[in-house]
Formats: sequence, structure tokens, C-alpha cells
Amino acid sequence: MQLKDKIAIVTGAGGGFGEATAKLYAEEGAQVAVVDLRGEEAERVAREIGQQAIAVTGDVSVKEDVDRLVERSVEAFGGLDIVVNNAGTTHRNQPMLEVDEATFDRVYAVNVKSIYLMTMATVPHLRARGAGVILNVASTAGLRPRPGLTWYNGSKGAVNVISKSMAVELAPDRIRVNALCPVMGETGLLESFMGLPDTPENRAKFIATIPLGRMSQPIDIARAALYLASDNAEFITGVEFPIDGGRTV
Repeated sequence: MQLKDKIAIVTGAGGGFGEATAKLYAEEGAQVAVVDLRGEEAERVAREIGQQAIAVTGDVSVKEDVDRLVERSVEAFGGLDIVVNNAGTTHRNQPMLEVDEATFDRVYAVNVKSIYLMTMATVPHLRARGAGVILNVASTAGLRPRPGLTWYNGSKGAVNVISKSMAVELAPDRIRVNALCPVMGETGLLESFMGLPDTPENRAKFIATIPLGRMSQPIDIARAALYLASDNAEFITGVEFPIDGGRTV
């Protein structure tokens, strides 16, 4: 087991990439706090995992929620080793001048501010363990931006740069920080990313830009998150790790 006796928090774990990551971590021996804004979905995933998991409801863009969810997780399992900042949102694929201010603010609150809040709340616990891992879920959008998702692209570019800066600053504490950069995947945000109805024809247009010929699946991201959290990656920090079927080549 690659994560035996490790304790992890996975945000946005009520579905998609986060759910797959939480379940794979548990299979590999970790105890997992399943965090999601949607309490019923967090409960479902934790229930499906079993005794190794707890469900915690919270909004990762709100300090009080973040402080509470981290403390609940640490109290439940007795410490913290791995933080996966997976929760994210987007605006609909559309011209940048059509994105209203409230939507812009929400994208940056969930995608960027949440990492600030989670870092403030979790790093003291990771330092107490003498080492740790932080994985920030970014996107290929932050590496190879395309029109229609300008403000979302910027938020994920921020995640990439923040992750690299965190990696350097936290290296003396033996806390590794990496960014995961998935290509478009089959999640609840797919239609927003496409800006079109989710039809086979429309999917084909986007799949045509991915050399390996398919969208990402949640298990693809979970496997990368497992590797980067494990001792197999003990000398890897500060990377922008594409999980993209060659999309950013």
C-alpha cells in the first residue's frame, strides 16, 4: 500500500476527480477526509469508502469553513500528511466581456483564494508531522490557454505559479507541493468548459485536440495524485504535472 497510515484531506471530493482520488487513496491505505460543499455527496463518498473516511461539508472559499473542516479532519484522524486542493469551478465558455463580476469573483474565490485559506490552515499541521504533501489541482488551461475561458485560465495560471512558489518556500519543511494539470474531463463542469451542449459531435471537436484521442477520466487524475503523494515521488516538488493525453505538447 503506497499511502499506508497516511492522513489526507481531499476537497471537492463529492464527485469527479476528487471522488476518484479519495477512493484510490483509501484503497492504498490512507484515512481520508472527504470535503465538499454538497454535504449529501460527501456523505455518499465517505460511506462508500467505509471506516477509513469521514465526510465534512464546507465552502473552501470561506475561512471559517476551512478552519473548521481542517480541525475536524485532524481531530478525527490524529494528524495530517496530504492535502489535495481539488475543489474548483469555472465560468461558461464565452467571450470574456460577457462574464459578469460575480461569476469572476466566485471563480477566483474557489480556485485561488481556497488554496490560500487551506495553506494557512494546514501547513502548521504538516510542519508538526515533519513532512507533507500538498497537491493543487490546476489545469492545462493554465499552461496552454484558449479563448472563451479567459478568466478561468487566469485562475489556473495562478494555481500553477502559486504551487511552484509554495514548493520552494516549504521545501525546508520537507513539504512537497505540486500542481496537477488535467485536460478537459468527463465531470459535472464539462458543458460549461465546452460552452456547448454535451453531444457526441461536440465532444468530438474537443477530443480532436488531444493526441491520445480521449478526454481525461477521474481515475487518470487520481493515479497521478497517488503517485505524487507517495514516497515514489519523494524528490519531486514544484512541477506542473500535465495529465492531458499530449494536449500541451
